[in-house]
Amino acid sequence: MGMKTKFKDFFFGEEEEYMEEVAETETAPEEVKSVRKSAQKQNVVSLQSIQQSSKMVLMEPRMYAEAQEIADHLKNHRAVVVNLQRISKDQAKRIVDFLSGTVYAIGGDIQRVGTDIFLCTPDNIEVSGNITDLIQED
Repeated sequence: MGMKTKFKDFFFGEEEEYMEEVAETETAPEEVKSVRKSAQKQNVVSLQSIQQSSKMVLMEPRMYAEAQEIADHLKNHRAVVVNLQRISKDQAKRIVDFLSGTVYAIGGDIQRVGTDIFLCTPDNIEVSGNITDLIQED
């Protein structure tokens, strides 16, 4: 009989301990049950309680050197509207090329929303809709 008990403990010992714990929790006072439930809930965080504020930055660069500042905003997960109407066409093209590379690197998006106006968004912001039908080419 001793050998049979040893095999039973070896194969079913953990299950019996688990069943004892279950029986204990079923017969435990309500106070103990509520303490255990609150201890389990401490590690749970509601996704609705986490709110991150989003920021949109409006930029109107006067020279190519300001493109890095725009890229820094994108890296910090901020959307940027870039107005290139007051800069020469050559520098505007260079800025758009630079921002296109930056947006590609961070997995974002760049869209033309007006004449020489671009919306650059990082990967955490999704843009829906299309207004390119309203833009007329010069």
